[in-house]
Amino acid sequence: MRYQVPVALLQETFDVLRGCGGGQRECQVLWTSWWADPHLICSVIHPRHRAHGGGFEIESEWINSVWLDLARRDQGIRVQIHTHPYEAFHSAVDDAYPILHHVGFLSLVIPDFARGAVSFDRAYLAEIVADGRWREIAPKDRLEII
Repeated sequence: MRYQVPVALLQETFDVLRGCGGGQRECQVLWTSWWADPHLICSVIHPRHRAHGGGFEIESEWINSVWLDLARRDQGIRVQIHTHPYEAFHSAVDDAYPILHHVGFLSLVIPDFARGAVSFDRAYLAEIVADGRWREIAPKDRLEII
């Protein structure tokens, strides 16, 4: 599936990643869309988490509450986005602990704690394939900025 990402939500994503991480810690956000229009990303969610330079841990009680909130809003999580300190890649921890694990789910990694340009330059996009593994895919193949 190819998602349309409004430029304002891309900017919001970088603002949250930069503000939370402060150029020193990893951070994560989630992109959602309505079930009735799954191709259009409509919101950025900033999970409650504990972060450090080499990772983050989402608060378990937050996970329960977000599923209920998304159900009330008739939305689903489409893409998880997080930062890395230098190069963007999908680590073994990233592979093992996605927020969702289903075919087609996307995980976008932004390098340099999101301190660079608001773009997908040097970003790494991974997608879960039918055998459950992750594969790299070009961001332009799944994400369109509108």
